[in-house]
Amino acid sequence: MRNLSILLLTFTTLAAPLAVAAEAKIDIISPADGAKLDARAQSKLAYEVTLGGESDHAHLYVDGKQVALLRQTKGSATLDPLTRGMHEICARMVNKNHTPTGVERCIKVTAE
Repeated sequence: MRNLSILLLTFTTLAAPLAVAAEAKIDIISPADGAKLDARAQSKLAYEVTLGGESDHAHLYVDGKQVALLRQTKGSATLDPLTRGMHEICARMVNKNHTPTGVERCIKVTAE
């Protein structure tokens, strides 16, 4: 019984970091949600990705249209000038077949 307890404790200790590492996440560092962007200029989007599960890389969308492939875990992408008004920018995790895995981060910005 004591050996079983030690075995379970060892397994739990080793498995816990694996569970944390397997959790995929996307952060859009900038622009901030609700930011105002210059409609006449390109904008820079900074991001950080934590791969996990089936996630292989991320796709970047503006108003539902794919505009970039994000293969680095930390970096930036240049957005073309946006038309005036409100826009939704989303980063979505995908697997190697480019199928969404369900992990995404969206922000809304206004181009003026």
